[in-house]
Amino acid sequence: MLTSNHAIKSAFEGFEGIKRFFDRKHNIVAARILPGQYYVSNNNEMITTVLGSCISACVFDRINKIGGMNHFMLPHLESNKSIKVTCTSAEARYGNFAMEHMINDILKHGGVKKNFEVKVFGGAKIIYQSTADIGNTNINFVLDYLKLENLKLVSKDVGDIYPRKINFIPGTGKVFVKHLSSLNNNTIREREKGYMKRLEKEKIEGDIELF
Repeated sequence: MLTSNHAIKSAFEGFEGIKRFFDRKHNIVAARILPGQYYVSNNNEMITTVLGSCISACVFDRINKIGGMNHFMLPHLESNKSIKVTCTSAEARYGNFAMEHMINDILKHGGVKKNFEVKVFGGAKIIYQSTADIGNTNINFVLDYLKLENLKLVSKDVGDIYPRKINFIPGTGKVFVKHLSSLNNNTIREREKGYMKRLEKEKIEGDIELF
């Protein structure tokens, strides 16, 4: 809960539903995002999330000091389906939603695409499938997307088997990454399985809204 003892600037319109709180450890206001969410800001605040096989892209305008971070997972693939991510498939459309809508909001609030720097995180192998490595599929998708959109990738920390906690400062572009113990995998794995089940129930037609 935000306290009256700290000067809290309002979030951009449309982001009021994102949970924000005062992080006493880092002495900064933080916005916590969950799977299917993103947040954009030019305030002195932090965006935080925990990733398993999901991906977060941190996009930062180095000139205008505005940025955003998302948290997305492509839909679960049944064992009898092959992995083929295209711009029209359900798998890619969720990823496109997370990237395109966040980038549009950064542009809307003063960002300029040629100034963008991108850092990518996540894609751990914590959900085991017989024929699909969801984390690796997510990694391939986001890296291909950045190349297609000619966005500058300045760093990445992806893959492996460990969940990650990501803290991003959109006003400076700094990202702090903590690899979490494998003991934490069960909680994150169950959360992501539940999220995938919800995605499977979504009817994919027209515009997609995750939240």
